[in-house]
Amino acid sequence: HCWFLQHGPRRKPHKCFSGPGVMEGLLSRCRALPVLATCSHQLSGYGPHRFYHCDPERGKRLVLSRVFQPQNLRGDQVLSLEDRSGDLTCKSQRLMLQVGLIHPASPGCYHLLPYTVRAMEKLERVIDQEMQAIGGQKVNMPSLSPAELWRATNRWDLMGKELLRLRDRHGKEYCLGPTHEEAITALVASQKRVSYKQLPLLLYQVTRKFRDEPRPRFGLLRGREFYMKDMYTFDSSPEAARHTYGLVCEAYSSLFRRLGLRCVRVQADVGSIGGTASHEFQLPADIGEDRFAVCPRCGFSANTETLHSSQTDCPACWGPLTKARGIEVGHTFYLGTKYSSIFNAQFTNAQEVLSTEDCIRWPGLLAPYQVCLIPPKKGSKEEAAAELMGHLYDLITEAVPQLRGEVLLDDRTHLTIGNRLKDANKFGYPFVIIAGKRALEDPAHFEVWSQNTGEVVFLTREGVTEFLSQVRVI
Repeated sequence: HCWFLQHGPRRKPHKCFSGPGVMEGLLSRCRALPVLATCSHQLSGYGPHRFYHCDPERGKRLVLSRVFQPQNLRGDQVLSLEDRSGDLTCKSQRLMLQVGLIHPASPGCYHLLPYTVRAMEKLERVIDQEMQAIGGQKVNMPSLSPAELWRATNRWDLMGKELLRLRDRHGKEYCLGPTHEEAITALVASQKRVSYKQLPLLLYQVTRKFRDEPRPRFGLLRGREFYMKDMYTFDSSPEAARHTYGLVCEAYSSLFRRLGLRCVRVQADVGSIGGTASHEFQLPADIGEDRFAVCPRCGFSANTETLHSSQTDCPACWGPLTKARGIEVGHTFYLGTKYSSIFNAQFTNAQEVLSTEDCIRWPGLLAPYQVCLIPPKKGSKEEAAAELMGHLYDLITEAVPQLRGEVLLDDRTHLTIGNRLKDANKFGYPFVIIAGKRALEDPAHFEVWSQNTGEVVFLTREGVTEFLSQVRVI
């Protein structure tokens, strides 16, 4: 905790001390001072008290006089903050400094003060709502990223001087991440094989990023340290990836509409991030460093970097292009397998699941037996269902002719169901049917495991035969 100490009617502010231990030591020293002997009886009765921003009898009122907001309303005060008048390059930067929303820490780095932090927290809540509405899951990755990840994608050299690099005491190289394609793909790849059921996987974060700008300017717009929301998606096919790409773009458009920003989505260059397509979301503004062109006739739009320098006609309909300046407030990239192929990020699909370290997985047609039946353990509460499992065996072989000779009954009833299920999993039977507690219901329900997909369903005996009738054998 931290307190401000005051004494006397002048209300002169003193230094700030942290922790009750420091406070007690200070009070002991104060008692020893002769000049304060007259108030020692007050200090001796000191005990911890709760401090309020206002009179506690008034309740939790928010009062402006207690807000930490250093104001610099005079123009010369603002200039002195940034050291050089040339650094004040836009109106928003000047205003934010004047009213105490930000305060310079070093070139391109700012303290975000209470008003700004409140606004940022609200913005993050809006971002969360839009990203989670399309299935996004929030993560938080380290800012410090190992150099070997970036060398694997060749971006350690490609990023040039904009990448902030450092070494630890052991000589190991890192960078402070401006973006996290390498880190997130390595994270997904570390999970061995992700199931197709988890796809599309949309992971995002809102964290500080770093970029070694040669000349920071425009306040928060072009800094060395900044907050950014970055989302990374993983899909099972190019078609699915393009669908997810569209969802994310629409989520961005929805976000900007909610904020009252009339942004223009334009085609853009992929730059150092890579991929085969990208779009920027440009907020029209005279201060903007980007230039983009829009066709009023057909709606085509693009960053002028993607057009020929002298191009004035729309490449889609040949109508005249209208050009403008803008601030890039969002950017999406279609990356394909650029990163997943390097880090070997894979998933298991519904058609073919290869063997794992502990379990055999057969292609459906080659499995030695298609179905394994597991009756209850002898002496268990479910033992009465053992006879039902025998009847089910007979029903399957009669009602599903193609499975005759493909059904195996695990009659090792001295073992628990769990132990036999583990064995069945290792052997790789495509389908395992268990007579457990629900087999004692009326009608009886059997637990059906589809080993290659991980699905588990409870079916009646008629449901079991209908389910297995779809199984192909050779």
